[in-house]
Amino acid sequence: MKKITTASLLEMKKRAERIAVLTAYDATFAQLQDRAGIDVILVGDSAAMVMAGDSTTLSATMDQMLYHVSCVSKGIERALLVADMPFLSFQITPEETLENAGMFLAEASAEAVKLEGGKPVIETVKRLVDAGIPVMGHLGLTPQSIHKFGGWGVRAKGKVEAAQLYEDALALEEAGAFSIVLEKIPAQLAAKVSQALKIPTIGIGSGPDCDGQVLVNYDMLGLYEQMCLKFVRQYRKLGEEVRGAVKEFITDVKEGNFPSAEESYYTETKEDENIPHYPRP
Repeated sequence: MKKITTASLLEMKKRAERIAVLTAYDATFAQLQDRAGIDVILVGDSAAMVMAGDSTTLSATMDQMLYHVSCVSKGIERALLVADMPFLSFQITPEETLENAGMFLAEASAEAVKLEGGKPVIETVKRLVDAGIPVMGHLGLTPQSIHKFGGWGVRAKGKVEAAQLYEDALALEEAGAFSIVLEKIPAQLAAKVSQALKIPTIGIGSGPDCDGQVLVNYDMLGLYEQMCLKFVRQYRKLGEEVRGAVKEFITDVKEGNFPSAEESYYTETKEDENIPHYPRP
């Protein structure tokens, strides 16, 4: 299958082909999703929640994200690999931001980075794009600002915030972003933004009219059970499957049913004459 690039996503929008995006944090899931035909794999700072067990994404560090992105890159052949820039990796000096973004491409084999925010990050986006680093924007509910928002509620419901988001989307496109994630905003606003932009929008909790959709893979597979959001469709309930498998394993071990003779190794005679016997001290 043809390799997906940032240019591919622009072409997909032009021909009204929806873009499918999932997160991944390791090579195994990346390979499974890539072979299934996913268009984009985002290594999200959501790793801090679904992998590390934290209550927000704020604890994700550059070292952690570089590790996860590097792992994911080993499982990808077709999908576009986007790395999430963690909290305080781009809200700093332009030089440090450029260095951090460059590390994702040079050291971890990412093909683009994603960063949150509108007007405050426009100059950052321009600088990264000018340096040859593709940038995906992120507007609406931006998890790194969760304490500022005071919760996980829908954003841009009012006229002022909606107008600002619309302007931010246009500014991100003008700055050179190749795509924008729209998270948890009214579907009507997401539709208007998507229609206004030449670059594709990727929705998460923002209705059906975005150019693509993204979910956290642990959410859509039913593996992350600490939070179940309205917009998450669980295609499988693997949490239940995992618990069931573990219970069966425990029972087999306790009752001596695992391992069986077929799952064990023996000498040719299945006797222990080749094993030396030592007297007890």
